[in-house]
Amino acid sequence: MTEPFSVPVTVRGYETDVQGHLNQAVYLNYAEHARWSLLQAAGISQSRLTGKGVGPVALETTIRYHRELLAGDEVEVTCAFEWGEGKTFRIRQAIRKSDGTVAAEVTAVGGLLDLEQRRLVADPRQYFKELAADPAVFGL
Repeated sequence: MTEPFSVPVTVRGYETDVQGHLNQAVYLNYAEHARWSLLQAAGISQSRLTGKGVGPVALETTIRYHRELLAGDEVEVTCAFEWGEGKTFRIRQAIRKSDGTVAAEVTAVGGLLDLEQRRLVADPRQYFKELAADPAVFGL
């Protein structure tokens, strides 16, 4: 198995809370940043998605916090898609400190919404495969 896609992020001071650690909501921003970065690395832009008449949707997101992050911490945010047979897919992500310690894990269930019908498309894997210049980034 190949290493999951990842992007570096530096925790910024304004993202921390009164305890001095990364605000809980910012973990979602980091996860979202990694997902859109993966799409971009695969050659898929927002305009390309909407041009095809689809848009990604989050159906469920779970964050499991393991270690705090402080301003200035350097982290890697990973992103790996897992494909099933239905209308949805899973995304597994880890936010790791520079020493390899997992600070948080994010798991999500997503789908591709048909923007006209307002329903999930039957085979999101096929849409990503067709849209991607580099489907291997998705594990396809």
